[in-house]
Amino acid sequence: MTRSAEPPPVDTRGLKCPWPVLRAARAMRDHDAILLLADDPVARVDLPVLAAERNWSVSVEHDADHDIYHLRKGVD
Repeated sequence: MTRSAEPPPVDTRGLKCPWPVLRAARAMRDHDAILLLADDPVARVDLPVLAAERNWSVSVEHDADHDIYHLRKGVD
């Protein structure tokens, strides 16, 4: 697993679900935390569900044209 001070960004803008969820799951295999950028409104439902199923913490920031999901292994 890669541990670093800054979680790597995973840019899924322009991709429709399930792709943001699949990219998040794949990235979290190699990292303890990621920042996922998504603009698909369905991701607002699907990513928190994935996080709950995997026991990850998730927080969301809403930007003008996309959301930024902070995903981390383990629930805070």
